[in-house]
Amino acid sequence: MAIISGANSPEIKRLTSICEHNSTIDSQLFTDYKVYRGLRAPDGRGVLTGLTEISDVMVNVEKDGKLVPCPGALYYRGYNVKDIVSDIRSTMRFGFEEITYLLLFGKLPDKTDLTSFKELLSLYRRLPVSFFRDIIMKSPSVDIMNAMARSVLTLYSYDQAADDLSYSNVLNQCLYLIATFPMLAVYSYQAYAYYKSDSNSFFIHDPDPSLSTAENILHMLRIDSNYTNLEARVLDIELVLHAEHGGGNNSTFTTRLVSSTGTDTYSAIAAAIGSLKGPKHGGANIKVCRMFDDIKSHVSDWKDRDEIRAYLTKILNKEAFDNTGLIYGLGHAIYQISDPRAEVFRNSVEKLSKEKGRSDEFELYTAIEEIGAELLTDRRKSDKGVCANVDFYSGFCYQMLGLPMELFTPIFAVARIVGWSAHRMEELINSSKIMRPAYKYVGTHKEYTPMDNR
Repeated sequence: MAIISGANSPEIKRLTSICEHNSTIDSQLFTDYKVYRGLRAPDGRGVLTGLTEISDVMVNVEKDGKLVPCPGALYYRGYNVKDIVSDIRSTMRFGFEEITYLLLFGKLPDKTDLTSFKELLSLYRRLPVSFFRDIIMKSPSVDIMNAMARSVLTLYSYDQAADDLSYSNVLNQCLYLIATFPMLAVYSYQAYAYYKSDSNSFFIHDPDPSLSTAENILHMLRIDSNYTNLEARVLDIELVLHAEHGGGNNSTFTTRLVSSTGTDTYSAIAAAIGSLKGPKHGGANIKVCRMFDDIKSHVSDWKDRDEIRAYLTKILNKEAFDNTGLIYGLGHAIYQISDPRAEVFRNSVEKLSKEKGRSDEFELYTAIEEIGAELLTDRRKSDKGVCANVDFYSGFCYQMLGLPMELFTPIFAVARIVGWSAHRMEELINSSKIMRPAYKYVGTHKEYTPMDNR
């Protein structure tokens, strides 16, 4: 049901035209006043808005007094993510809880620390009595991110110390949300799927305290709770890689911006969810999957690089897929030579594709990654490189895991809530001022006209 008269009503269209006409700013003014749209300078660097010790996204090195692109690197609390993932893989352990500890507390946990922390998270994995029935099951949303945001805001009402900004209380709230986010995501999807299917069958699995976050997601989502060890470990690596990506990514900056007002944790995290929902941020992997579905239906021989190149050229010419001229999953706001997350994750996706008997699709992905990057680099005719970002492979991974598309972005949120929480704590501990950036007024001052003279 459309709100009131609907967006296509003559009156709304008329008012929209007035709004658009009087809200359009001459694009040259952004250049004249050196206002960097997207808060990114012409060389691609973000406008510096703060300091952090949580993570470092390395994309340039200084050479002869100039910054030049280098292979991308991501550091969590000073540790290279590639080294972290390599160690997790070598011991075949689950690492998301360990990385949660590292990002929140700034140190690697020893075995005793980690055991105690896992037990604490297990205790937090419970929702208020009747929360599922009264909140999640009522008015399920077609978009699970909206359902999660609503649930997070509602949890405020169940917290007797919701507005207490003492560090211990905020940490307590953050740990609770980190622990319950998988439940909010999976249960919200199950409520939506139940009403969508008009089925009489329904199941809910409580989290298993003996399982990791990745294992619990698969356990709660699947009716038989069965999954392979490789499936759980690949999902775990995905959670590790998505847990944090610097203070400048949109949803994390949203967390810090809103936190600077002195508002409660639930409001700050709900705002971050709204940011991550956007297709330019957390929803990008869905566009990649839809693009690949289109490519697979139009390219008859997935091994024919000339046929692949021809169809990608049609996409770039706005003659195919969604006619935007974009090859989704290729290119990143800051990475030029390589996205370290994509490099690490590619290995996990390849292993999973072999287990699932979908190696031919993985080979198609790698071919499109290579050919698409060549085509884009040639068209742009600039020094800025093009590389696959982590979203290029994550959607394919989710498909192989049997995750419904409605859960793709919520699973991203399940991981990124860790980074949001770490940045909220850092913001509250180090800053006492509300963020208040400036906007230059470029309109004109006018003499007011009284109502009777208009």
